[in-house]
Amino acid sequence: MRVLIFGLGGVGQIFAGFLKKGGHHVTGIGRQSVVKTIEKQGITITGIWGEHQIRLDHVHTDINELPVSRFDLILISVKSFDTKSAVWAIKPYIDHNTLVVCAQNGYGNYETACAILEKRQVILTRLLFGVELLAPGSVKVSVCGDDVIVGSPENTISREILESLAQIFSRAGIPSRYSPDIIKFLWGKILYNCSLNALGATLEVPYGTLGDNNNLRKIMDSVVREIFAVAKFYQIPFFWDKPEEYLPHFYEKLLPLTSAHHSSMLQDIQMGKKTEIDALNGAMVTLGKKAGIDTPINWVLTKIIKAKEAICMQKGSK
Repeated sequence: MRVLIFGLGGVGQIFAGFLKKGGHHVTGIGRQSVVKTIEKQGITITGIWGEHQIRLDHVHTDINELPVSRFDLILISVKSFDTKSAVWAIKPYIDHNTLVVCAQNGYGNYETACAILEKRQVILTRLLFGVELLAPGSVKVSVCGDDVIVGSPENTISREILESLAQIFSRAGIPSRYSPDIIKFLWGKILYNCSLNALGATLEVPYGTLGDNNNLRKIMDSVVREIFAVAKFYQIPFFWDKPEEYLPHFYEKLLPLTSAHHSSMLQDIQMGKKTEIDALNGAMVTLGKKAGIDTPINWVLTKIIKAKEAICMQKGSK
């Protein structure tokens, strides 16, 4: 299978490396510093999924340099604020049979892709493994809370195709499965990310520390309640009917699995990069405003992260 990975951050390198290891022809598009390293020494993957040193077939910084004109699978793994430009960039390389996978965090990526591409070709995933960027071309899988979930929110892609793709990922070394409830899984991840990412980045502590502090638990409880209120207005389904059902699952099941993980948002801030706060807590604030629902805790977390992001980016530019 001819695969294009658009975005060689942590997630992109994991998919690129394992799919190549699984026997597929893999081309990657990434930033110059990362591409330069991968060209020389390949991708180094460590952590709970083993140690691997993998060389891709092609790596480029400019999509116009691609050696082939069409791909069987294109996986978008850029930050949410770059989704629109990424989709426009890959569009010329898509034919009738190409599948496009959104392997990203946050709200709105699938909707952005479907506004440009045909829905019958766009696949949504829910990721619950954590990746740490150790150096350009070197990544560590630190935690895994569940399989990658593969699905089609509007059932525009057959179950057979989706199950086949999940099997391809699993055989390559990335545990995956198909589910018709992809939206429920995605919004479960949004609850998880909105509760942990911004707080973890602000306080610069692992997720387990957040769950051990009663004051921080109260903040996370409020984040969850606000998101449930927003989702109810938009008739978005959850696996849980109310926050009181989700919170024990969050604290007793999810947090212990990822207690040692540091927020990817913190990694972005430390590297002087823009975060995805607008696709997480910020998106909940935006949806809340449209619905006339107050989301004060999500609003405060969004503003704190934007301030910290700006301060760190300013320091990095000096």
